[in-house]
Amino acid sequence: MSTALSPRSTPSPGLGYFKGIGTVFGLEMKQRLRSRGWYILLGVWFVVIGLVAAFTAWVTDQQTDAGQVLFELMVAFVLFFALLVAPALSANAVNGDRAAGTLAVLQVTLLRPGQLLAGKWLASWVASLGFLAASVPFLLWALALGGVDPAIAAVSILMLGVELGVVCALGVAVSTLANRPLFSIVVTYMLVALLSIGTVIAFGLSTPLVRGTVEANVPQWKGSAYPQPSDAEAEFTCMGPLFETDVYHTDRTAWLLAANPFVVLADALPYSEDNLSGGPLEGIGQAVRYAQAGAAASGPECINGEPRADDVPASLFPIWPLGLTVQFAGAALALVLAWRRPPAACPAAGGRHPDRLAASLS
Repeated sequence: MSTALSPRSTPSPGLGYFKGIGTVFGLEMKQRLRSRGWYILLGVWFVVIGLVAAFTAWVTDQQTDAGQVLFELMVAFVLFFALLVAPALSANAVNGDRAAGTLAVLQVTLLRPGQLLAGKWLASWVASLGFLAASVPFLLWALALGGVDPAIAAVSILMLGVELGVVCALGVAVSTLANRPLFSIVVTYMLVALLSIGTVIAFGLSTPLVRGTVEANVPQWKGSAYPQPSDAEAEFTCMGPLFETDVYHTDRTAWLLAANPFVVLADALPYSEDNLSGGPLEGIGQAVRYAQAGAAASGPECINGEPRADDVPASLFPIWPLGLTVQFAGAALALVLAWRRPPAACPAAGGRHPDRLAASLS
């Protein structure tokens, strides 16, 4: 029997669509809460995050913005570990039931394929959010140190939850399309690696393709006998003969980084000039903005006799909306493919009502 979520029978008038989703969600959550493996994994997660928090707090203890740096490091580590845990919680949601012999029980009910997919996705998402909840005490520890903007903290937790939902959607869709649980888990991890690592590799490999040349001048620094003074705010003029120099127009390929979960998280944080602390997420966000600006921000000091604009990255449009759109589109496409998979050869209409099934399995 295939792992397709069928039959496509019409539910009874007494069963609403969202009530069917709730029935599947309840069954899935009861099954997960009865499993000792989920609690063991949650305990390991709590210990690992605690060790990371303790080590990070020890390293950043002498910094003036220790709270902000600790919070950003903790959020980055939580996202990293979440990308490792979420596929394991979702990538066997459908074909795992098939291997256990419980998928056929759901297939002969009056549930629609969309209800099964939505219920299993919600259950996987809630289970993964439990790991995010286990990290909250350590995030509160960083907040207690001070220096963290409440808006940044709220957006960080919100974006972490959204990224977990995207990964769980991909995992549930792949588990529907694949017959073997191990294969679907590997494929989901490969998709996560494509988003988090593959986008960076693609951006790096594309850099030689956007190399170009511009006419530059040698900057003449005012009040200094050296080519460049130590004062970063020293003034200069663009004089002298023009010469060609190589630049990289990364503004043409910065979109390759948009779907990266770390880029989406870092670029979505509402930083301002008053709350910059040099944390890792802030660094990722600034690096992406400079990549968007290309040669206008990272090229020579003087281009065609004009000084380089220093405020270009700050004036650029954020890239995280594009990244979320790409992630949502990919997850939606995967779920649609899973929903439209051809029906399996199993009994169709006349199956048991989901409510009675839930009562018998609870």
